[in-house]
Amino acid sequence: MLYDYSRVTAETVSSEVERLLGAAEARLGELTVGPDQRTYDNTLRLLDEAVGQAWLAFGRSAFMARVHTDAEVRDAGQAAEERLTKWQVDLAFRPELAAAVRAFAETAEARALEGERRRLLDHWLRDFRRAGHDLSDEQRREVQRLRERLVELEVLFQRNVDEYEDGLELTRDELAGMDEDYIARLRPGERAGTYRVSMDYPELFPFLDQAERRDLRQQIEHKALNRAAEQNRPLLEEILALRRRVAELLGYASWAHFALEVKMAARPEQVDAFYAGLLRPLQAKGHEEIERMARLLEAETGDSTLRSWDRRYYDEQIRRREFGIDTAEVAAHFPLEATVAGMFELCGEVFGLAFEQLPATSAWHPDVYLYAIRDRASGEHIAHFYADLFPRSGKFGHAAAFTLVPGHRSADGSRQAPVSAIVANFTKPAVDSPSLLRHDEVLTLFHEFGHILHQCLSQAETIRFSGTETEGDFVEAPSQIMEHWAWNAEVLSRFARHHRTGEAIPAEMVRQLAAARDLNVCVKTLRQCYYGLLDRALHGPQQERDLERIYREAWEVTGFPFPEGTFDPASFAHLVGGYDAGYYGYLWSKVYGDDMYSRFEAEGVTSPAVGADYRREILERGGSRDGMEHLRAFLGREPSDEAFLRLLGIEKAVATP
Repeated sequence: MLYDYSRVTAETVSSEVERLLGAAEARLGELTVGPDQRTYDNTLRLLDEAVGQAWLAFGRSAFMARVHTDAEVRDAGQAAEERLTKWQVDLAFRPELAAAVRAFAETAEARALEGERRRLLDHWLRDFRRAGHDLSDEQRREVQRLRERLVELEVLFQRNVDEYEDGLELTRDELAGMDEDYIARLRPGERAGTYRVSMDYPELFPFLDQAERRDLRQQIEHKALNRAAEQNRPLLEEILALRRRVAELLGYASWAHFALEVKMAARPEQVDAFYAGLLRPLQAKGHEEIERMARLLEAETGDSTLRSWDRRYYDEQIRRREFGIDTAEVAAHFPLEATVAGMFELCGEVFGLAFEQLPATSAWHPDVYLYAIRDRASGEHIAHFYADLFPRSGKFGHAAAFTLVPGHRSADGSRQAPVSAIVANFTKPAVDSPSLLRHDEVLTLFHEFGHILHQCLSQAETIRFSGTETEGDFVEAPSQIMEHWAWNAEVLSRFARHHRTGEAIPAEMVRQLAAARDLNVCVKTLRQCYYGLLDRALHGPQQERDLERIYREAWEVTGFPFPEGTFDPASFAHLVGGYDAGYYGYLWSKVYGDDMYSRFEAEGVTSPAVGADYRREILERGGSRDGMEHLRAFLGREPSDEAFLRLLGIEKAVATP
């Protein structure tokens, strides 16, 4: 039975948190009553079930802070998120739980554990060590107080980003370069005869792509780079200071050393080596790409210095002139519903799945879709997921997949079917036009659906390792691989049809789109490097942090002049969204996503046989074993960076992470 989100109120959000955390505490009470003999069932299973109750509470309460239209409900959701996160952080600090699990670890049953159950024990023992149970009581309590304060700050930081609103009010003449469909979707400005261009992605990115007025592109990017700066800069400073102190108390050289211990990279030095191998060839080729765009700028304006607010515009100009690609014309072939149907058809064929749209009468908003996933061969129900795809005031401003109910095996062996939600901010329908996705939005859709599949197809026994609960620098690999199908000409030709004429996307457009895939790829990758290096510097071992200096130094890798008067780190939500000291994971995971797709390239991009292997060895495994073991099992060999480098056009060898 799916939860009825249509009846959610601020009161139900609060009551669900208390009820489900009460159920979680009841299981912990069973765990700590002191049985004569510690067993897996009366120790680790109960602990895992308690965590499961907190997951259910998140799906019914904290998740509402991301998507609900009512500000009071969002406020209650934010409070619930803080309450739940503190509860989850607190688990590892409880002496009675640490004592119980450590006592179980000394039993013969524990020593004989294998596979996922052994992994569960090892991870909890590690959690207790990282919570300071080997420290004095006073030090452990200080670590706990600091972690609780961090939760408060991180929730507030994210909320400030989500709810921040700004934009430009422009006349029709100032919108020169924008297509009519785009203008029709804009809200009216406060001044008569004006249109409001917000910083929602479906409005911001096309404006940067196409607006002819360079000064207006500069103005809106300046606003975007200052999103929530006043509110979040002091929060960020406190967050970084608290993380440094936690690391110091626990005996780590930095927060990066602490955070990376639980990831594939394991040590900051591995991340540094990864970037060191990439940056020189990326920057050399990226400089050439910038120079090429700068020549177009100079020819039009006489200014030879390309700025960050020029990048998307001249990238678009080259696509149109040299590849015949008009972003708006491409989008006309990707109406949302047909694109989603095409993605489902692809995943059904490759991974052996069937998708069914259901009435979403119990969803949190009328725009939300609801789907069921079934196994194509057996007809067995696998999961449900929601799709909330259009921007709204106060809604989560990026794109992400959220676990609402984690899939797992109950004590009796029955399977709890997962429930997930994809949340995005795609172009909304207009009065006379459906939602038309730019190709970068198609990529985002496929990317996030990779996370949905990972969450929904999980066959992990435990909640701890369900779905996307993998190492943080592996979790993006199953989403990175999905993007490859959104570039494939054979796949696109199946479903991409003009929304007015119904004609299939022209073969030449598909060919040109694929040919232009890697246009300015190094400049784009260097922007990813900027965020990774910014994150790395913020969490490094140095005691004094000049945030302005760190921002400036990290920006240098982009190849563009620094945008004076901005503070982009204030809206870098990944710093508080679980990617702290881990943003490098996007590129790191791409190495593996590209490598996994190379098997599809070799054996058939829509091969059901390869898809079955991928479903079994990657998607269904969740976090039940190390990501490197997943890769070896699917690839049948050691992972390689060859496909990753080939797509970047880089010949210099880089050691595989």
